[in-house]
Amino acid sequence: MKRLFLAIKILPTDNFMDVYSSLKNELKHEKIKWVEPYNLHLTLKFFGETEDEKIDSIIEKISESVSRTEQFSFEVEEIGIFGSSYNPKVLWAGISCSKNIINLENLISEGLSEIGYVKDRQNFVPHLTLGRIKYLSDKTLFQSIADDYKNEYFQEQKVSELYLFESILKKEGPQYSIVKSFPLR
Repeated sequence: MKRLFLAIKILPTDNFMDVYSSLKNELKHEKIKWVEPYNLHLTLKFFGETEDEKIDSIIEKISESVSRTEQFSFEVEEIGIFGSSYNPKVLWAGISCSKNIINLENLISEGLSEIGYVKDRQNFVPHLTLGRIKYLSDKTLFQSIADDYKNEYFQEQKVSELYLFESILKKEGPQYSIVKSFPLR
């Protein structure tokens, strides 16, 4: 069994790291588990614990979908939260020009449905998780800081391939290893 997910790897630019570091610094008084920059990614499909004998058919369906997809770019900008302002759970960076990502996710989901992977009921919201909120000592200050970064520009990201990752959960945080890469046309 392997814990798998399909994603676009994000290679942070200097500007991304400047904004990310500034945000982390302003929120250093809060208990947030920040995503390590080398682990930043945009998840297209989370498979979870997957039996080894299913991996080849997953790879085949992803390959079929990706072979019809042209390379594209998107912008990483703005800050948002999942959860309510009273109980925020995740701090994320948004994606603009996300039509290509949504089309790609739909194409992949259609292919995977043929082998029993049903599309999630929730709408797909392209985003980069920056941090998971464990506890906030001052929710008003947190919201104010998040609002200050609401329209922040991080970077442009070119997408030339996707990755099927294995996620190994460790005490110090997840470790990702590439199972297979899928180049776009």
